[in-house]
Amino acid sequence: MSTTPSYQDPPAIDPIGGVLALLLPGAGHWFQGERRRGVLVGIGILGLFFSGLLIGGVDVVDSRHDRLWFLGQALVGPVALGTDYIHQHRLKGYDPSTNELRSPGPNEVRDPSTGQLVPGAPGSQPPLSKSLGKMNEIGMLYCTIAGMLNLIVVIDAAFPSRRRSGRRA
Repeated sequence: MSTTPSYQDPPAIDPIGGVLALLLPGAGHWFQGERRRGVLVGIGILGLFFSGLLIGGVDVVDSRHDRLWFLGQALVGPVALGTDYIHQHRLKGYDPSTNELRSPGPNEVRDPSTGQLVPGAPGSQPPLSKSLGKMNEIGMLYCTIAGMLNLIVVIDAAFPSRRRSGRRA
């Protein structure tokens, strides 16, 4: 009779854990029973993403003008996609001369009925103004790094390792 403890090997691939990790950073590990790891991952990745928004403003997540950066940011999941949606549909406006979306300039506001940029009241500030130079770049970088880190977390959640089961090889 053997005295070795019985245990069950984790599955080689866990697609549900991977999808949950992509939908919300840390949710895949939470689903797999690693509650502490899931919470720490979620706080770290979402904290990095929201720090980027605080540093550079909502304009750092822009799928139209910064497509390559947005591909990395989109890996954060619906949080990044929702931020981009709000940016594109609520904060930007159509330039009447080119009929293209752009951020409002000084003394411009977005007309809610038409979506076009129109002159605002003297001294009025737009709801969104593009951050300048390095602040925009740093915020964009923070948000993109958050997405790339979440890619690592998705892979970790989708392919659970044996070390989590307590087994030593």
